[in-house]
Amino acid sequence: MAMIRKQDALDYHSLGRRGKIEVVSTKPCATQRDLSLAYTPGVAEPCREIEANPADAYKYTAKGNLVAVVSNGTAVLGLGDIGALAGKPVMEGKGVLFKRFADVDVFDIELNTHDPDEIIRIVKALEPTFGGINLEDIKAPECFYIEETLKKSMNIPVFHDDQHGTAIISGAGLMNALEIVGKKIDQVKVVFSGAGAAGIACAKFYVTLGVKRENLILCDTKGVVYKGRKEGMNPYKEYFAVETTDRTLADAIKGADVFAGVSAKGVLTKEMVKTMARDPIIFAMANPDPEISPEDALDARKDVVMATGRSDYPNQVNNVLGFPFIFRGALDVMASAINDEMKLAASQALAKLAKEDVPDAVIKAYGGAKFKFGRNYIIPKPLDPRVLLWEAPAVAKAAMETGVARNPIADLAAYRDSLESRFGRSKQIMRVFIHKAQEAPKRIVFPEGNEDKILRACQIILDEEIAHPILLGDRAIIEEKIKTLDLDLNGAEIVDPRLSPKYEGYMNSFYDMRKRKGITPTDAREQLHRPIPFGMMMVNEGDADGLVAGLTENYPGTIRPALQIIRSRPGISTIAGMYMMIFKSDVRFIADATVNFDPTAEQLADIACLVAEKVQSYGVEPRIAMLSFSNFGSTKHPSAEKMARATALTKARMPNVMVDGEMMADTAVSKEILESLYPFSSLKTDANILICPNLESANIAYKLLAKLGGAEQVGPILVGIRKPVYLLIPGNEVADIVNLTAMAVRDAQEPAK
Repeated sequence: MAMIRKQDALDYHSLGRRGKIEVVSTKPCATQRDLSLAYTPGVAEPCREIEANPADAYKYTAKGNLVAVVSNGTAVLGLGDIGALAGKPVMEGKGVLFKRFADVDVFDIELNTHDPDEIIRIVKALEPTFGGINLEDIKAPECFYIEETLKKSMNIPVFHDDQHGTAIISGAGLMNALEIVGKKIDQVKVVFSGAGAAGIACAKFYVTLGVKRENLILCDTKGVVYKGRKEGMNPYKEYFAVETTDRTLADAIKGADVFAGVSAKGVLTKEMVKTMARDPIIFAMANPDPEISPEDALDARKDVVMATGRSDYPNQVNNVLGFPFIFRGALDVMASAINDEMKLAASQALAKLAKEDVPDAVIKAYGGAKFKFGRNYIIPKPLDPRVLLWEAPAVAKAAMETGVARNPIADLAAYRDSLESRFGRSKQIMRVFIHKAQEAPKRIVFPEGNEDKILRACQIILDEEIAHPILLGDRAIIEEKIKTLDLDLNGAEIVDPRLSPKYEGYMNSFYDMRKRKGITPTDAREQLHRPIPFGMMMVNEGDADGLVAGLTENYPGTIRPALQIIRSRPGISTIAGMYMMIFKSDVRFIADATVNFDPTAEQLADIACLVAEKVQSYGVEPRIAMLSFSNFGSTKHPSAEKMARATALTKARMPNVMVDGEMMADTAVSKEILESLYPFSSLKTDANILICPNLESANIAYKLLAKLGGAEQVGPILVGIRKPVYLLIPGNEVADIVNLTAMAVRDAQEPAK
């Protein structure tokens, strides 16, 4: 974990726009008409609708996606009672996490009072504004009383994260840790250090998970909570009081299977750890300094399974794994409460997710560290984007099953897809391809069959029934890799090109194709020993329906065999590379960025027609702009004249498609410029297909859009090729491989006419 200096933190909060949050309008407010709709007189209409039907507030306002983070600053992080105002940076930060991880909007509300009844009165009065209440950093035992009272009197979810967040996340870790060490939850002895909000909530939740109450000992600053104890007791501690002669943590920890600490630095010693049962599970969750450091715990016992609240150690118990996604699921079904079943569903979803293969994006976010279910990975990482897709649907489902959902979701699979789309249209768009592929999976060959990323992608491809993978390579090496990666690739075919009975036939066919292109029989044999040309021949001969390759090969080494073996479609002389550029609210297509260095006007017309055909197959109406540094003859230059001729040829071939040029890039993507300066243009709105004059300009354009414009790129997608070939680049991740495979399957399902 990077060292954070005091000035770094102060600068982060003070420089530029002060604080960490702002309110952003979601509707246009640029014209008089916009103002009339946003406020008076137009706003009166939704007001009347809500007055007649209060539930319509969820339809006409942001209530359904708005949570209040409420605190009085009496238990702020490890700072204690610093007051409501001093706690405001924390509450703003909570809002940032809600938005970043689950797209939930937040108003932070700091209440300058220590009176629990006043807090209850104020929060209850806020119910018309919010879809949910997140209580934060309110000290125990008042927090218990406040939450319990509000839950009984309010008809929206009320959730005290200090209690339940730690319980839910550590509960997931507990289930997985017990599985790893081979112990049953109803037989383990659990000792708690800390009897505040988090400690009491964790203890209650562990009982919900299956820990027997008589096997659980609670300790606080006074020692063991036992029956008959008078000092420092309250009804919440009394619930866990047990008959025991143990009086100290050192007494209680003897023979314990689990230690759960939500207390203070250093309360658990090495000597205490040595007295615990075999394979002890230690959750030292005090922040920033745990009850015992992982180094000391492992020095005392090598068989320890350890978790802390810190990000610089394995198994971080981080509440951000809980509250954003719990509220997301609760809000999306308009839940009236967050009940125990919803919390349990959240914890179980996290426990299951930890057993899944970890995406490359998560590995990169954590400096390239490898994560695999085991003693050092029992809880998903906070930056794992899949948490949203696993936890929120589980919470929503539990809400529906327990009757607290006022707006049940009919299709949870579609709901999961909608969650993906909240963080970029690329997820939404690619799910369409995946669903199409699942309707009729095809045989896709992967020449780099012994690569880890390919094998991990194939696991997803098989699990989601996207395709029937064919892996090329040495069978023994591939099978050993599969075993090492702990994958189950039953259903994937493994083909060793050197041993394939089809090799001689492929070699002869390849030689026939290329014998007048300078290829000798020896050359043909040598080339077919390489997996990529062999895979291309499989596709050419109909033994595979498509190919995905290029992860370990330079681009020319992948595309050259495609051009030589698969070749262009009948009647088509041009093959080109198209990129799909996905923005937050729009999609554009750029060509040709990969194949033709300096295409002629005729080739550019070919490219435009092929890209338009491909885009139409995606269900998008093509609008083509032929790009130049000139607008409709404003500059006389051979390049501009080439684009003008390409425009005329394209119009002749596709009279029903909007296409125009030559035009500058800003003209092409601006409806306002087209309407005001060039009303004669046949392009009546902004273009979504951008045809560049040469490979150089197209390559520069798509890379700038990706790096500076924030677009997500998908491609290159070859157009004009006879059979589906999708090219990878060395930096592609597992998700990219899965997505391109789905696109290859879709092409194979609907061969171009």
